[in-house]
Amino acid sequence: MHIDLSGKTAIVTGSSQGIGFATALGLARAGARTVITGRDGARLEKALRRIADDIPGADIVAVAADLSTGEGAETLLAEVPATDILVNNLGIFEPKPFLEIDDDEWRRYFDVNVLSGIRLSRLYLPGMIGRRWGRIVFVSSESALQIPPEMMHYGMTKTAQLAVARGLAEVCAGTAVTVNSVLPGPTNSEGIADFVAELGTGTSRSIDEQVDEFVREHRPTSLLRRAATTEEVANLIIYLSSPQASATTGAALSVDGGTRRSVV
Repeated sequence: MHIDLSGKTAIVTGSSQGIGFATALGLARAGARTVITGRDGARLEKALRRIADDIPGADIVAVAADLSTGEGAETLLAEVPATDILVNNLGIFEPKPFLEIDDDEWRRYFDVNVLSGIRLSRLYLPGMIGRRWGRIVFVSSESALQIPPEMMHYGMTKTAQLAVARGLAEVCAGTAVTVNSVLPGPTNSEGIADFVAELGTGTSRSIDEQVDEFVREHRPTSLLRRAATTEEVANLIIYLSSPQASATTGAALSVDGGTRRSVV
C-alpha cells in the first residue's frame, strides 16, 4: 500500500518527540505539508531539523504554542488557517496516587489531554467539511479501557477522548471527514524513561531493557512481551490519515500489542 498525502496539510500536536514526532515524520515522508507543535521552541526547532535532515525538501512548519489554552489554539490557527489532517496527540502522564491528585491537577489533565483536541477540532472541522475531505485522529490509550490505578487522572482523559471522537464521527456522517481514535499500549518513547524511574523499576540496564521489563511485570497481558516503538504506533495513525482509510470512521483502533484481553 502506497500512501500519498501530497497536497495535504497535516497538524500533529505535541510532536517534538515520541509518538507525535514519529507521526509527523511519517506524514512528511508521505508528502504532506506537516505542522509540528509544542511549547518548547528550542525542542521544536530540533525536531524540525531532524525531519528536514531525514527528508530533504520536506515542507515542515513549526508552531510554538501552549495548545491547552485558547490563546495557544488561536496562535496555531493564525499560523495555519486550514488543515486536512488533525492528529490530536498532545498529552501528559505521570503516576500519582489518587488521594494525592487535587482539583487543579484533574483540571490540568483535562485541559491538556482532552480540551486541546476538542478546541482544535472545533476550529478546523468546518473547513474540512466545506472541502468534503478531512481526517481527525485522537491519540488515546489502552488506559482508556483499562484504567491504571497508578494514574487514574490520565486514564480518565483517555476515556473522554474516545467519547469525543465517536461523537464527532457522528457529527461528520456523510461529509467524507473521518474521525477515529488510536489506542497505543506501552510505547518506548522519550517520556517512558521518567515514567519507569518514578515507578521504581530503574536499574543499571539500558532504558530499552527497563521499559520491556516494565511491560512484562506491569502489563503481563501484552502479547508482544515488549513495548511498541513509536514508529509502530505512528504507522496506524498515518494509515487513518490517508485516502485508503476512507471507510474507517467512528472507530477506536488498538495498537497495544494485545495488552487488552478482548475480542473487540
